[in-house]
This record gives sequence, C-alpha cells and structure tokens, in this order.
Amino acid sequence: MSPEFIHYTLYFLLTFALSTLFAMGGVGSAIALVPTFTMMGLPFNLAKAIGLFINSASTITASIMNFFRGVLDIKFALPLVISIMIATPIGAWMSQYVPKEMVEWILVAFLIVSAFLLLFSYRETKVVYDKAWILYVIGGSVGIISGMIGVGGGSLIMPLLILLGFDAKKAAYAISFVIPFSTLGAFATYLSFIKMDWLLLADVTVAAIMGGYLGDRILHYNLTAGEVKKLIGVLLLIVAAKMIAKLLHITF
Repeated sequence: MSPEFIHYTLYFLLTFALSTLFAMGGVGSAIALVPTFTMMGLPFNLAKAIGLFINSASTITASIMNFFRGVLDIKFALPLVISIMIATPIGAWMSQYVPKEMVEWILVAFLIVSAFLLLFSYRETKVVYDKAWILYVIGGSVGIISGMIGVGGGSLIMPLLILLGFDAKKAAYAISFVIPFSTLGAFATYLSFIKMDWLLLADVTVAAIMGGYLGDRILHYNLTAGEVKKLIGVLLLIVAAKMIAKLLHITF
C-alpha cells in the first residue's frame, strides 16, 4: 500500500466523518476541517480553499433534498444569500494581505465563539425578530470573516438565528441553502492566488457529499439538532485548543 494511497484515504475518512457529524447539526464541516488539515501539514490557504469547496458540496446535497421535501423557505433565506454572496469573496481577497498568524488567531476566535453559541444559545422562543435588515447585517459580517478564514459561516449564523427566535430546523435548512452561494465565490477567489491539489479536492469532495447526505438524513428522520450541536460545540473547542497550542508552540 503506497504512502500516497494512505494519505488520500486518511483525508477521505476524516472528511466523511466530520461532514456527516456537522450535517447532522445543520452546519458545514469546514470550520473543523480547515484547522485540522492545517495541523496535518496542508498549506493554510490550500486548506481554506478546500474547506470552502467541501462546504459547498455537502450543503448543495442537503439543499437539494430539503427543496424536494418542501421544508426549505427560500424567501426567508434570500437576504442571507444576497449579503453573504457579496461579502465572502471580499473576505477571501482580503486574506492574502493579512499576516497568516493573524488569520489563524481569527480562526481560533471564530471556533471559540461558534462553540459557545452552539453550546449555550438555546432559549425558549417568545419573540421572533424577523426583519430583513438584520439578516443582511448577519450575512454581510459573517461573510467577510468566513471568506478570510475559509469556512462557510453556518456555525455562527445558526446560533444567531436561534437567538433571534427562529426555529432551529428552519434555520438549518436555510443555512444549507445559503452556504454554497458564499463558499463557491470565495473558492474561486482563492484559486486566483493558490496552487490547487485537484486530486485531493476530488477525494474529499466525494467524502463530503456522502457525509452531507448521510448527516442530513439522520437529522431529518432520527434526531433533534440540540444534542448534536452540543457535541459539535465541544469538538470545536478541542480543535481551538489544539490550534492555540500550535500557535504558541506548546507540545503535549
């Protein structure tokens, strides 16, 4: 068995496992895959570009199934689509002018904030604040950050929508629809200034599609999203801790 085969198999299995888990929570897996790929030795900008494409592949699969099941509210998702589609490529373009270590610290902050929002954002819904302008603000601000650090932004948008009073499953379906509009634009921006490993991209994309399909079926038919989000929150904190150790050159 060649080292190259083992290399691609490892990336496939890792992507499949995380894409399944994160699709069960209604968010893209790039937020965990990008730092994990980087810690495995992949160049940071390449890991970000692949993470963005993975998020597109897994969420497109979920969105197609949600559309045919009639659970996707496109009118609700439209302000998020428009704002994040504009903002994410801008964030990706800006990343080449920001020091790599600073972008990694932004990613760490994003991981921690997302984890705590996923762990503690649950509350009983009494009022739903559904003005379109707040959705534009959320999409635009999350889009800039997510484009810069190479993630879809769903893990941050999801708890914010829950805090505004939206149903968690409705938010998850909308985010799956929104993410491809942001990630594909940012992915194209990264291609303009990185060298892509197309074989690795194809390998992990197949794994992400399979994981996205499996995770969405489990979410729709077997689980409530609450416990899955807590599991994802803990996982994000573990990834953040490992990234902090790497940035501070701490070995365990």
